[in-house]
Amino acid sequence: MPDDSGDSRPHPQSRAQRSATPRSATPRSVPSLSLAQVEATARAAHAGQTDKAGRPYTEHLRAVAEGVRRRGGDEQQIAAAWLHDAVEDEALSGCWLDEAPLSRRTKDIVLALTKRAGEPPEAYAARILAVPGALLVKEADLAHNADPARLAVLDEATRTRLTEKYARMRALLGGAGQGDGRDARPAGS
Repeated sequence: MPDDSGDSRPHPQSRAQRSATPRSATPRSVPSLSLAQVEATARAAHAGQTDKAGRPYTEHLRAVAEGVRRRGGDEQQIAAAWLHDAVEDEALSGCWLDEAPLSRRTKDIVLALTKRAGEPPEAYAARILAVPGALLVKEADLAHNADPARLAVLDEATRTRLTEKYARMRALLGGAGQGDGRDARPAGS
């Protein structure tokens, strides 16, 4: 709107006011949950749930989130790590995830890591490989799931079954989570 001088350019104050006003018509304006809020949501959703060894399930979520952080993952991947089993375990609904104030990328990673009933491991692995950022989260998940100290407390049959399951998934993902040094190979080898 022009002022008395006839200048139609926006005044600096008007720009500041506009930048402080959320644009409700664009997805970017929706405030995203902070990592602390995502963690609190995941902890509340999985409260009372235990892993196969009887440990609080939230310990696994924390370990996966920390594994993603150590591997250089970004905040969206860390958020997905906290939520990676939430829909699959029905701790949170798919509707909740769809409507949650999270980035599309975080949601896509969570959905990629959500196993579907009757889904062959090959299809699950292919989906993870197809979604940018999902493989890093799955690597951290597999690393914690296959931790020998964690597996050692399980009975032998369960330990053997899970060890084989995790090895097969790593193979389907191209060796993910094995620490196989693929990035350390000299060029041309």
